[in-house]
Amino acid sequence: MTNTVIITGASQGIGKATALLFARHNYDVVLAARQLDRLEATAAQIRELGREAIAISCDVKDPLQVNNLIEKGIDHFGHIDVLINNAGIFCLGPVEDFSLDDWHQIIDTNLWGYIHTINAILPHFLERRKGTIVNVSSIGGIEPIPYHVPYTTTKYAITGLTKSLHAELSPKGIHVSGIYPSFISTQLMERAIFRGKDEETAQARSELVGKAIQAPVLEKPEDVAKSIWEAVKDQRSDVMVGTTNFWKAIYHLSPSLMQSAFRRLFGMEERS
Repeated sequence: MTNTVIITGASQGIGKATALLFARHNYDVVLAARQLDRLEATAAQIRELGREAIAISCDVKDPLQVNNLIEKGIDHFGHIDVLINNAGIFCLGPVEDFSLDDWHQIIDTNLWGYIHTINAILPHFLERRKGTIVNVSSIGGIEPIPYHVPYTTTKYAITGLTKSLHAELSPKGIHVSGIYPSFISTQLMERAIFRGKDEETAQARSELVGKAIQAPVLEKPEDVAKSIWEAVKDQRSDVMVGTTNFWKAIYHLSPSLMQSAFRRLFGMEERS
């Protein structure tokens, strides 16, 4: 029986790289994201690799759409073996400049999106007494990063969600793994939220991140995909991607220095 994986945020970046890697390892793939045309293009690439793929438009903020995603995946393939939660929104700016609407959008996508998919697929996994859930978190779910407060709030929550699920579900045959990338050269600008004391400052932050993600020293989406594959293959509960352990060590050696450096970098004109 061929294994099957569902991947959210699969239209580009980490999600797309993960979909292609799992297809190369003989998985059939359910691709989920909002942009159906991009999903269909990735599905075509997967079929060229000799695996089956279906593309389903889904906004993970909506539990009804998520339920439809899981139901269609199971109906089409007969079973799902792996769920990879990857859909998310990045943000940058002073905490006081994020509106409640901003907070809801980030939390509803980054946290509730994961909860929706897990809640929808868990009965299937429990009935089969097997399955794997992979939650893509972040170094921002391990260490506090200034000017990312809504984002790190969700990532810390995902870390807690992942670890507590792992503790509870392991005896029931369900493996849960957390993936912790640091800074990744990926396409996050389309859904990123930038805020500042004025539009000029917000735009400067956008340009800062836009340039930063093009740096050749950053890890690539393929690096994260490889870590996700290793987590599934080797049943690892936590995987630190690339330089994450390095940044953790530096942070623990001098947290005040690191926080000061981040405040200067991300605070820009608003720093005191």
